[in-house]
Amino acid sequence: MTFKLVLRRLVFLVLVIWAASTIVFFVPRLSSRNAIRERFGELARTGGFSPGDLEKLIANMQQQFGLDKPLLEQYGHYLNNIIHLDFGYSLYKYPSTVTELIAQALPWTIGLLLVTTVLSFIIGTLLGAVSGWPRAPGWLRGIATPFILLTGVPPVIMGILLLFFIGFRLKWLPLGSAYSVGLVPNWSWSFFFDLMLHQILPALALILGSVGGWVLTMRGMGITIQGEDYVNFAEHKGLTGGRIFRDYYLRNAMLPQVTGLALALGTVVTSAIIVEGLFGLPGIGSLLNLAIRSNDFPTIYGVVLFITIAVAVLMTVLEFVYPLLDPRIRKN
Repeated sequence: MTFKLVLRRLVFLVLVIWAASTIVFFVPRLSSRNAIRERFGELARTGGFSPGDLEKLIANMQQQFGLDKPLLEQYGHYLNNIIHLDFGYSLYKYPSTVTELIAQALPWTIGLLLVTTVLSFIIGTLLGAVSGWPRAPGWLRGIATPFILLTGVPPVIMGILLLFFIGFRLKWLPLGSAYSVGLVPNWSWSFFFDLMLHQILPALALILGSVGGWVLTMRGMGITIQGEDYVNFAEHKGLTGGRIFRDYYLRNAMLPQVTGLALALGTVVTSAIIVEGLFGLPGIGSLLNLAIRSNDFPTIYGVVLFITIAVAVLMTVLEFVYPLLDPRIRKN
């Protein structure tokens, strides 16, 4: 990989982040709605603010958020904050910043996403490769069929089914939340076991909903590669079936899977956010749901922008990993 290619990818990443930031900044301002007025208007209806005090409070908060300045000055200040990963203050949990709220919720989302994405990718890739390999036993190839049938079920529907049958009817696993009520987070094995017990259902919802797609794409690529010259040459050389499967079949068939992984990151993140809200996990999804219910517009914009930046960075990293898997790309 040349320096010119790396520089081009990094410039493209910066342009994507700038475009996303600009859209997030200008689109809300095309509306006539005032986020601060709506938020404190709700508080006034329940808290008994006088109209004069309410207007003073709104004017003070608009000055605090920099909304009393010209639009271009706001835009320049906003871009400077984005460079420093400063997404402003939360209206619902003021004076906490959006960055602080994201930092508190991020470990839960990363833990769920990392485990489910890696497991679904590995399981789907291996099952797809085996199902398309003509020398594999029939019973082993048949294992992939149930996962393919589940491809059309969205993760949120899968989560609801798991909650009803496994959590509610059978009572095998907890219905939701990150850990049992009354427990205090600590570094003990009992808390770790309880924590893992609560993560099984959301992880299953994401894995079962995505494995089938990896199986189908890997199986299709495996069938295509079977007729390639290098596979036939390896068979005529008398190499063992295991070596042909590992070095000639699996390694070349999984290259498009890496590209598919980069393209699927946005869908995976969105599904994880919805599943988090369904199971009540204190991750980015729950933070976003709370911000929507509370009309906390700065937090909504900050979470959306953060997700966009994270997906763009991950896709760029995968583009750098791809040449390491395929030497032909590295040379070209």
